[in-house]
Amino acid sequence: MRLSEPLVLASGSPRRAQLLREAGVPFEVAEAPPETERRAGEGLPPAEAAVDRALAKARWASGRHPGRWVLGADTVVILEGEALGKPRDEADARRMLARLSGRAHEVVTGFALVRGEERRTGRVRTLVSFRRLDGEAIARYAASGEPLDKAGAYAIQGMGGALVDRVEGSYTNVVGLPVPEVLEALSACGALTDG
Repeated sequence: MRLSEPLVLASGSPRRAQLLREAGVPFEVAEAPPETERRAGEGLPPAEAAVDRALAKARWASGRHPGRWVLGADTVVILEGEALGKPRDEADARRMLARLSGRAHEVVTGFALVRGEERRTGRVRTLVSFRRLDGEAIARYAASGEPLDKAGAYAIQGMGGALVDRVEGSYTNVVGLPVPEVLEALSACGALTDG
């Protein structure tokens, strides 16, 4: 796979960067967008808001990297129609994990590729089922610090993987970037070629 120029990643997420590296996609990370772009999509249903935020991030970074393809992404954990963001603190993480215990939830990542006026958006949904967790397991995981900067208060690629009973759909989507779908979108817009 090759790009004429490295992709610009409009995200500071180390997980998204790692997934792109593992996929062999050359990229550089853009400066963080202002809070207005990160808060786009307010008032929309969670899955639509994720796409709106991804597009806002990519458009903002595209203005600073003219002529380059920019990738924006936003991942949301949805339980019964409600988005579970990043926990405020350890107590909030425990509360979220208790809600997820023994239940299935959706993880939706919206993504956007932007170059000037060209744009392509998509979203990927994965169903994740948690095993039933007791209070001790929840407290131990929350105290580890891992949940504090993760939507839904868990990292499937870390210790949080032990909380998960089943994943239906894209695993990389749950980590933060649906790699096959992003690569397909890069190919479809002519940004990515074999060789």
